Parts: sequence; structure tokens; C-alpha cells
Amino acid sequence: MRNTLTIASLLVIIGCSLKGQAMGQYNDSLTPAEKNVIVHKGTEPAFSGEYHNHHEKGVYTCKRCGAPLFSSDAKFDSGTGWPSFDDAIPGAVAEVPDADGVRTEIQCAKCGAHLGHVFCGEGFTGKDTRHCVNSLSLNFAGLAKVERAIFAGGCFWGVEYYFKQVPGVLSTTVGYVGGTKDGPTYAEVCAKGTGHAEAVEVLYDASKVSYETLARLFFEIHDPTQVDRQGPDIGDQYRSAIFYRSEEQQQVAKKLIRLLEHKGYKVATQVVKAGRFWPAEEYHQDYYTRTGKKPYCHVRTKRF
Repeated sequence: MRNTLTIASLLVIIGCSLKGQAMGQYNDSLTPAEKNVIVHKGTEPAFSGEYHNHHEKGVYTCKRCGAPLFSSDAKFDSGTGWPSFDDAIPGAVAEVPDADGVRTEIQCAKCGAHLGHVFCGEGFTGKDTRHCVNSLSLNFAGLAKVERAIFAGGCFWGVEYYFKQVPGVLSTTVGYVGGTKDGPTYAEVCAKGTGHAEAVEVLYDASKVSYETLARLFFEIHDPTQVDRQGPDIGDQYRSAIFYRSEEQQQVAKKLIRLLEHKGYKVATQVVKAGRFWPAEEYHQDYYTRTGKKPYCHVRTKRF
């Protein structure tokens, strides 16, 4: 049985993952029409877009960088011919003065993609705000297709770096899992008194990327044969572990371990049922994206 999320819990996870994000990986395969809107700030014809009359539950994401922007709970029918939202996911949308000197443009806060414009005072909903968005600026992840995965493979900075680049991954959050203390801090985890592992929680669209694809990547971006360490980082908080959230995830993890063992690897990766995941401090989130550095102990090595 697949693990699915409610809109409320989905937005909590996204809210954590958006803190401190900077410019990331872009979609370089935009069509001319998409580029006209996203890059050159054009506007699609009214009533022509894929999402103006769209009512499925889920999250609308930036077509250029994949950042979550709007929840379907905020969408309403304005009758204007463009997707309309009376609110955005916190921190996801930037407002800037439009070049026409009158309107307010809205952009993806992560990559600067043009989305449309925001209007107030029209009285459509109680929030009295309308984010008027071009469908060409958006992708959509249906609620039933959004799932979570948790991987621990050494320093969570490096693990996150690779998962953030996977098409279909909606967001990543680094944190702590598998220990005994509620709300652990980085200092407490490093002191080895809580039993937590540094880990990454991956929120992904299962219609675009499978759990097995993510798990295969996990085994190739760290050394699964090392015990309680990863390169120069030593301690049980750096252990290799998959924290599964469903029987399906557990079976996939065990299958991949068998494949690696058949190839001669002495796999030390633990397969453990996931407990509560605690997001790490804000300064740890998106570390390599924010600093422009590269992982020092995670290098992808083909193993399958």
C-alpha cells in the first residue's frame, strides 16, 4: 500500500524544504511557448491553458525548477480564463513591480520564472487576493501521486545534493530519524547520545519517478559497505540506512540489497521502519545549493 499525504501535511513538509532555497537545477527543455511566458514574461491566451478549469487535489509546481508554488486548496474559479489562487505556499512566490509600472508581477521565488500577476481588492474570496497564473508556467502533482522516502547515507548535505537533481522530486528536507529523543539538535546528534541518523526526507511525484529509481540512486551516491561512517565522517549518525514507510518500500530496499550482494558487495545498509523525522536546523537545508560548493564525500558510482 502506498503512503499518501493530506494537503495539510504536504504543505508543512514543503514549507520546511523551501526555507533558504537558492537558484537550482532548471528545466532546459522548455517549448517556445513556455519560454515566451517563463523567460520573456509573455501571457498565454485566456481559457487556453491546461489548468484554468482544473480541479484535482494536489500541488502546482514551477515548470522551470520544480519548486512547489500553490496548493489546490487555494485555487478558485475567477472566470478570467487563467488559473487563479487566493494564496501561495509560504515563501514560494516573489512579488515585483511590473515593467508596465502599474501591475505587480509574480515570480517563482526559487528560480525567478515568470508566473503572472497578483491582484487585490476584487472580492473573489475572503482573502481578496488573486494570483493570476499562466498554465504554461506550471506543472501539477496530484495528491494521490505524492509520496515520501527517507534515506540516510552519511552527511545529509551530500545525500540531499543528489536527490534535489532528480526530475519528479518535489522537495528535500535534511534532518534526523531513528533515535530516541524528541526534537534533537545537531549538537545532540553529533554527541552520539540520541541514536539518530542524519537523513534526507524526499517528497516526490510517483507518477514521474519511482521509489526504486530513488533507492538505486541512494546506493550509488554513497558507499553502502561502510559501517557507522561515510568517508571521513565517523559515527553512528552517519550510518547507511533506508527508513521505509510502506511494505512496498521495504521490499524494494531488500531486493536492491540482494542485487548488490550478488555482485559481491558486503552491504551494511540497515532497512528500518521509519519513525518520526525531525527537520534539521535551517542552516543545514539546501547547503550545497546555497553555498555553491560540491559534496566532499559523496560521489556517484555505478553499481547496478
